[in-house]
Amino acid sequence: MRVDIISVLPDFFDSPLANGLLRIAREKQRLQLHVHSLREYGLGKYKQVDDTPFGGGAGMVLRVEPVFACIEKLKADRDYDEVIFFTPDGKQFNQSEANRHALDRNLILLCGHYKAIDERIRETLITKEISLGDFVLSGGELPALIFLDSVARLLPGVLHDEESMLTDSFQDGKLDCAHYTRPSEFRGMKVPDVLLSGNHKKIEEWRLENAIERTRQRRPDLLKDINL
Repeated sequence: MRVDIISVLPDFFDSPLANGLLRIAREKQRLQLHVHSLREYGLGKYKQVDDTPFGGGAGMVLRVEPVFACIEKLKADRDYDEVIFFTPDGKQFNQSEANRHALDRNLILLCGHYKAIDERIRETLITKEISLGDFVLSGGELPALIFLDSVARLLPGVLHDEESMLTDSFQDGKLDCAHYTRPSEFRGMKVPDVLLSGNHKKIEEWRLENAIERTRQRRPDLLKDINL
């Protein structure tokens, strides 16, 4: 998979892309990441990428010219499955969406900044708008990284133990069960006996029951969509 990220803060990605799962995905050549500075397409001597909003009001708006120039240059070289923009009024992102995008070949992620981006960009260039929740961030860089992490871990060969992602929360519609490791007892807190029994059938039954109960307590809305 190839992902092109467009941002006014390209250095923002240096550390996240050089560490953890995203570094592994790149080293295993499962994920090609290209970060583009929007200012390289800016206007005039100072490479301007934003301006005041028509009609007045607070904040600055990302101009159309630099974004069009950057995206049109990328699209001239290859086809893209989606041009994604992260915005609070987009479609709520979830695990099903991450699973679907793991099958894509080429993606463009546009990171907004300032008060907004010019609406003509959304109307003309953007093919999908994604929200991470009902809150506002200062830019689209963090949502882009969250999106990337959720998708990259699904690419074949990225995770050391790919079976583990099959039991992740949301993969089968419910939350994951509780997990424990050594020691079996810590300050009087004991691991459930069944997990130490070696009886794999009983362990799987306990994990399923625990996952259902956890979902019932924390996200009961999920249970209405699955058959138990």
